[in-house]
Amino acid sequence: MTWADFAPYAWSCMILPLLIVAVIAYFCGCFNGAVIVSKYILHDDVRTHGSGNAGLTNFHRTFGGPLTLMVILCDVLKAIIAVWVGIMIARNWQEGFWRQEAVVTVFAKYWAALFCLLGHMFPCMFHFKGGKGILSGGTIAIMMDWRIALVVWGGFLVLVVLTRYVSLGSCFAGASFPFATCFVYQDAAITVLAVIIGGLILYMHRGNIHRLLTGTENKLSLHKKK
Repeated sequence: MTWADFAPYAWSCMILPLLIVAVIAYFCGCFNGAVIVSKYILHDDVRTHGSGNAGLTNFHRTFGGPLTLMVILCDVLKAIIAVWVGIMIARNWQEGFWRQEAVVTVFAKYWAALFCLLGHMFPCMFHFKGGKGILSGGTIAIMMDWRIALVVWGGFLVLVVLTRYVSLGSCFAGASFPFATCFVYQDAAITVLAVIIGGLILYMHRGNIHRLLTGTENKLSLHKKK
């Protein structure tokens, strides 16, 4: 059974839980590791350096060091918490109905993932200027399904290793996510959410895409810039 088979009844029951999940997941996403560590620990906002992006790659290029691990931990944990909240609310709301339909739990996971990424990319507490969502997005892919994670992470790692362009691997991850989701779940509503998530990642990398096409994109370096 797919989402469409019971959508009319499900939608009427899900308005409140979806709103709860959206709010919690969004504010989880707002806890941007790169901004928090650079602004409140290093007292030097990462968004004023390099590409101006509040993401792991720009943080590593700018500051490097062990604090990079704090950024990774923050962005991974917030994605885990956001998706976990979606799962728990979907499973416990109107006990009995939800547990009979696993597709609702999957839909809630994607819904939470979408709003977590929106919070990461457009955090209200940091003037709506956040990161590009790759680390959190990669965590989300792992939490969705191992086959989706295999496609997204496999392609990302292969491209980064071969070309040293993190952005190229990131664009592949964003573009492949909807296709992998469609293959695994074969559900229209879930695929639509996956398309939005993948589209957001590509949109946030539009500058990188332009630089890739013009040959001016920076390559990955294991050392921070002086």
